[in-house]
Amino acid sequence: MLKRMTFVAMVAVTTITGCANSDVYSGDVYTRDRAKQVQTVSYGSIISTRPVKIQADEDSLLGTIGGAVVGGLLGSTIGGGRGSDIAAAGGAIAGAAAGKAAGDKFNQVDGVELEIKKENGEAIVVVQKASPTFVPGARVRMTQGNGSINVAVVN
Repeated sequence: MLKRMTFVAMVAVTTITGCANSDVYSGDVYTRDRAKQVQTVSYGSIISTRPVKIQADEDSLLGTIGGAVVGGLLGSTIGGGRGSDIAAAGGAIAGAAAGKAAGDKFNQVDGVELEIKKENGEAIVVVQKASPTFVPGARVRMTQGNGSINVAVVN
């Protein structure tokens, strides 16, 4: 019974932490504060690209809690009496640390650092979700507003 509960808890944590919405880091998605707002538009060309990781959610609370539950359950199966309680506490602490690390990893998005030379000669760097269309030499359109920028390749 305990093995089944542990398995169910691990599947639930993995499923929930894997559902992070990474599309918000795409150049095709606008946040609600940028909808219906005036934005400036500029054009340029990609000079270089570099693959990066974007940490989508730095607070992997679900992974931490899930890891603590699983670790505590597993630890409680060790020994008996007071030893079982100590093992459960140690398992919960170790599980929480492992769960946070796993949650952080699940919440990473493949990104790209774009070095762009704007038409006015200025060079800028923008990081957003990776796209196969981002290649050196590609002409891009940049929309900027509220301290944020979206980059899209112009066809």
